[in-house]
Amino acid sequence: MSEAPKREFVATRIRNNFLTGLIICAPLAITIWLTWSFVQWADSWVNPYIPARYNPEQFLPFAIPGFGLLVAVLFITLVGFLAKNLIGRSIVRFGESILHRMPLVRTLYKSLKQIFETVLNEQSTSFRKVGLVEFPSPGMWTLGFLSSDVKGEIALRLSDAGEEIVTVFIPPTPVPTAGFLLFVPRSKIRLLDMSVEDATKFLISGGLVTPDYANDALDKK
Repeated sequence: MSEAPKREFVATRIRNNFLTGLIICAPLAITIWLTWSFVQWADSWVNPYIPARYNPEQFLPFAIPGFGLLVAVLFITLVGFLAKNLIGRSIVRFGESILHRMPLVRTLYKSLKQIFETVLNEQSTSFRKVGLVEFPSPGMWTLGFLSSDVKGEIALRLSDAGEEIVTVFIPPTPVPTAGFLLFVPRSKIRLLDMSVEDATKFLISGGLVTPDYANDALDKK
């Protein structure tokens, strides 16, 4: 083996090893950084409101990362527990009655509350199904998240379609935080076995991370 091909072979192996290491280290490093940033952000918001006598950082020579986040989680859980009894519900209704009298605040509060109730409701089917929809033109398909059946005035106006209409959210790639909201007849949607999590990974990666799918018909081809 001549010297030039040997150097090229070594360089190729070094490059491949580097790319393999990058695939392993980069997601891990980014996950740690995002988690650490979120913990610090939560601590910076909560710690200033914790009385000094209850803050262990006042008695220890070092900070305790995540203490503020823990306090926030416990506080939110306590509020949810209290809101389930009669006194708690009365306090919540009284507070909401005040917010509903404020012109701008009531619109914002009602919208946010409805969004959180829809997303966090255990019985909700929002964004639990993935399907293929012809978009932006016939013959072109894209991934869509099925959120709910169309109701109210929109359902009435589209009743001439003669079938059930479904709300479908079409997210963009690679940042699926905004997109298009479509009202599509259920027969025009090709449902997938793919989970919402796998579909999100597929979108963020630009189609590079393809979810595994075991299908006898596909395996025989």
